Amino acid sequence: MPLAHPFDDDKLKEECGIFGVVGVADAANFVALGLHALQHRGQEAGGIVSYAPEHGFNSARRFGYVRDNFTSQKLMETLPGALSIGHVRYSTAGSKGQTQMRDVQPFFGEFSMGGAAIAHNGNITNAEALRRELIDRGSIFQSSSDSECIIHLMARSLQRNIPERMEDALRRVEGAFSVVAMTRTKLIGVRDPLGVRPLVLGRIGDGWALSSETCALDIIGAEYVREIEPGEMVVITAEHGVESVRPFRPRKPRFCIFEHVYFSRPDSIIGSRSVYETRRQIGVELAREAPVDADLVCPVPDSGTPAAIGFAFESGIPYGMGIIRNQYMGRTFIEPTEQIRNMGVRLKLNVNRALIKGKRVILVDDSVVRGTTSRKIKDMILDAGAAEVHFRIASPPTAWPCFYGVDTPQREKLLAATMSETEMRDHLGVDSLRFISLDGLYRAVGEASGRDADCPQYCDACFSGEYPVEPSDMLEKGFQMKAAE
Repeated sequence: MPLAHPFDDDKLKEECGIFGVVGVADAANFVALGLHALQHRGQEAGGIVSYAPEHGFNSARRFGYVRDNFTSQKLMETLPGALSIGHVRYSTAGSKGQTQMRDVQPFFGEFSMGGAAIAHNGNITNAEALRRELIDRGSIFQSSSDSECIIHLMARSLQRNIPERMEDALRRVEGAFSVVAMTRTKLIGVRDPLGVRPLVLGRIGDGWALSSETCALDIIGAEYVREIEPGEMVVITAEHGVESVRPFRPRKPRFCIFEHVYFSRPDSIIGSRSVYETRRQIGVELAREAPVDADLVCPVPDSGTPAAIGFAFESGIPYGMGIIRNQYMGRTFIEPTEQIRNMGVRLKLNVNRALIKGKRVILVDDSVVRGTTSRKIKDMILDAGAAEVHFRIASPPTAWPCFYGVDTPQREKLLAATMSETEMRDHLGVDSLRFISLDGLYRAVGEASGRDADCPQYCDACFSGEYPVEPSDMLEKGFQMKAAE
């Protein structure tokens, strides 16, 4: 499987991406293009469901990249109709890293009032409790995915139509969910009351689109209309357009701040803010908080690039591409020996020796998770003749796991969970290491006064350990939450 990031084993994995279109001919082709633009949010597998009155519901689910599967004319001809939804997946629940075809979304259910398909981005924190309850009542699960709980809850609902059954089901669900779903005539989009995961609305000709990010609207030529608001459900038909309802009790939103730092594409818009500009501003704040005397600012490609540009601008230290990424890195060829296997890093990234040699280098990256990435990059920079290596990280220390749709390691495997900043610096073997503060990150995303400690404006649990929804399944397994201060 090709990897999205040169050191993908040491990055937080981008949950999933969802996309849906109604009111355009060959809607599945538009969904395939949208999923291609959302590929960074999930590379394990993808699926598309479509509906046409003369053909009924049709689906295709495949392992691997969108470009390797859903560009086949023969395949796309099996997905006719003017209504379609799709999903790209990285496993966050179920068999992590060992996806089974039965776990690939969208999921489909046949109800008394007709069929419905559903695709989910996020993670249900009470899924195991719901699953036990549903199995005890006779439900038969086909997958290991937490998302399947929604289909079974819908099947057991006594409401009159599918949108109302979905409302009923989602009121039982805890955690984070952005959902796109479809019936024979309707495209449905829902965000959980906290709005942890993103979902946006677009207009394409006489039709409509729902997407995890605005960059996927761009690829199909759709006009960005607005975000689906936290706690909102939209029901869209070709005839009547967008109808909005509020099925949940209102709560103060807690959008995932790491979408700004890493998950979203830099050409997307979040909350009327350019993701690229936010990341550049993170670099500016980082330069103000953690200055260092050096000769060169280098990004760790590609996610560290905007922050490095901002750091260089604010500090006045020249910016340079000290590390070059191999843009054609796909499947790693067979690695028969340990010696060749250890060269895998250099297949993905290479140091620009002529630029680095003799320089005091500031490396800007988006995050430190296990620290294996940072140590390898530091070694490469020193091998190229750098005089000093200073790390500046465009997020606070990642010290807590995420339970809302992001695959994070167990807490004891997170470097910042077991070490102080000074200990991490020594462990990585760099001349200095500094992370942006939580307040600095909040300022960069537009909160001029920083983080409101009494009522945080974002979900930042991976940094603060303050979870906006208790992860009940994990607590049942013995997870220890942060003690109240």
